[in-house]
Amino acid sequence: MATSSAGGDTTLNSKTQQSPLASQRDKVAQANNPTPATRTNRFTQYFPLGYKDGFCQWWANVSPAVAEHAVLSYIPYLQRTPTHTQTGTTPPVADGSTPPVTEESMHSASPVVTSSTMDPYGPRRWNSTLVKLGGKNRALNEFSVERVGEEVEDNLVMLHGYGAGLGFFYKNFEGLSRNAGWKLWALDLLGMGRSSRPPFVVRAKDRKGKITEAENWFIDALEEWRKQRKIEKFTLLGHSLGGYLAVAYALKYPGHLNKLILASPVGIPEDPYAVNAEMPDPEESNLGNEFLQDQDDIVNKANPKITNGELAKPAAAADKNNFLNAQSKAAEKNNNNNNGDKTTPTAPRRPLPKWLTYLWEANISPFSLVRWAGPLGPRLVSGWTSRRFSHLPPEEAQALHVYSYSLFRLRGSGEYALAYILAPGAFARSPLIRRIQGVGRQMIPASAENGTPQQENGIPIVLIYGENDWMDVQGGYAAAEKIREEKERALKDASRREDRREDNGEGKVVIVKRAGHHVYLDGAEEFNGIMREEMRDVTERRKREERK
Repeated sequence: MATSSAGGDTTLNSKTQQSPLASQRDKVAQANNPTPATRTNRFTQYFPLGYKDGFCQWWANVSPAVAEHAVLSYIPYLQRTPTHTQTGTTPPVADGSTPPVTEESMHSASPVVTSSTMDPYGPRRWNSTLVKLGGKNRALNEFSVERVGEEVEDNLVMLHGYGAGLGFFYKNFEGLSRNAGWKLWALDLLGMGRSSRPPFVVRAKDRKGKITEAENWFIDALEEWRKQRKIEKFTLLGHSLGGYLAVAYALKYPGHLNKLILASPVGIPEDPYAVNAEMPDPEESNLGNEFLQDQDDIVNKANPKITNGELAKPAAAADKNNFLNAQSKAAEKNNNNNNGDKTTPTAPRRPLPKWLTYLWEANISPFSLVRWAGPLGPRLVSGWTSRRFSHLPPEEAQALHVYSYSLFRLRGSGEYALAYILAPGAFARSPLIRRIQGVGRQMIPASAENGTPQQENGIPIVLIYGENDWMDVQGGYAAAEKIREEKERALKDASRREDRREDNGEGKVVIVKRAGHHVYLDGAEEFNGIMREEMRDVTERRKREERK
C-alpha cells in the first residue's frame, strides 16, 4: 500500500511540476496521435450539444413560426408578439419540400399595439405578415414597427445575412423604432428565413451573367416589395450578405435610397482567386472565425489595434482567434507591404479546409449537411450557436439556437446563390470595392413624375464594423476612400455651384466597441445609438430639402 501511495504521489508531483513547454509538447503529441477519448472530447468541444438533447430537439420538430415567435418575445415592452403563420408552420416533410404559400386569413396575425403606459417610447404598432410577390411561390416574410399617432415620414428597411432571419434583429427593433416619424421594416430574403423558398435556378452561361442573376434573385424581390408597399424612398440597412445585396440594389435601382448603412458587409476586398478563376481555390480564408470565434471572448475584450474608434497603424486583422489557431502569413505580408495604410484592403486570410472548399465549389451548402444529418442536425448547429451566442443570457441563446436550427433545416433555396456570389473563403467574385463608388451616381430612369432621366447626386454610405470583427475593416476604409474620390471627381465636373452644395455623397467607417461580425447583436446598445443618430441625420437632410 505504501509503495502504491508513493507511486501515486510521484505521478501527481510530476504532473503539477510539468513545465509549460513540456505541457505544450504533450498537447502537440495528443494532436498528432489522438486517442479515441481525445477525438471524442474534441468533437464535444466543437459540438457541445449532447446526443440526447440533440435527438430531443430533432424529435420535437419545432416549426420556424414558433421559433421566430419565441425569439421576438424577448423584444422589450412587447408582451404579446404578433407572428403570422402563412409560412413556417411546419418543418419540411420527408421529401424535403415545404408547404406552398397560403392566403387563408386564419393564418394572418393581427397587429399588436403597445400603449404608452406599458411602453415608455410608445404607443407603437407591431405587425407580422407575408407579402406575396409575382410568380409562383414568391413571398417575403415581413416584420414592421411604426409609431401610433405619427405620420410615417421616413422608412428603415433591414436585411439579414446569409442563412439567417429577421429574428436576429430582436435586440434592435425596439431601440430603432424610437425616432419620431420612422417606420421599421425587417424582411427575410427570398429563399431564406420564413420567406417562401422557390427553386433557385441560374440560367446564364457566362461568369458575369451568373453573378448578376444570383444578385437579381434577391434584389428584384426587394424592389417588387418596395413597389407593393408604395415606399418611394427609404434607408437601407444590410448585414453581411444583406450588406452586399444592399449595394447591388442601390446600383440597379437608383433613386430610392436616402442612406445606405452596411453592417460588417461581405464582399468588399478584392481577391485574385475569386476575381479571376472560374472555379477559385484559395487555400486561406478568415471565414473560419464565423464558426470558431467565441462571442463571449469578443464582447469581453478590447482590440488593441482599435484606438478611439479608428484602426491603429500598422493595420491588421481585428481578431486573433484564427481558424485552427493558424495565423495567416499572407495577411502579415500584406500588412507589411501596405506600410500600415488602412485604406488598402488586405483581405486577411487563414487556412480553409480543402473539404470545405470542395463542398463550396460543389454548391453544397452547410445547411444541406444539417438536413442530411437527421437527429445529429441540432448538434451540428450547436457548433455555431454555442459560440455565436455565448455572450447572451442562456434562455435567449437557447431560443436563437432553436430558431437557427428551425431555419437551417428548411428546404434549400436562396442559400444556393452563395457559390455564385462568393468564392470559397467569402471573397466576392465581383468585389464591391470595384463598384461601391457608383452608389448614388447612377442615372434615374424617367418616370411619370420626372419626364426625363436624372443624375443621382450621391447618398451617404455608412460602414459599421465590430471592434473584433473577422470581416476586413480595411475594406471599409478603402470603400470610404473610393467614395470620397468619386465625390471629388463629380464635384470637379459640376457646372453649377448649386450642384456642389446639393451633393450628398460621402462615406464613413464606424467601429462598435467589443463587438464582432454580428455587430448589431454583440454591441446592440451602441449599435442602436449609432443607428438612431444616422436616422436623425436622414430626417434633417429631408427637412432641409423640403425647405428649398
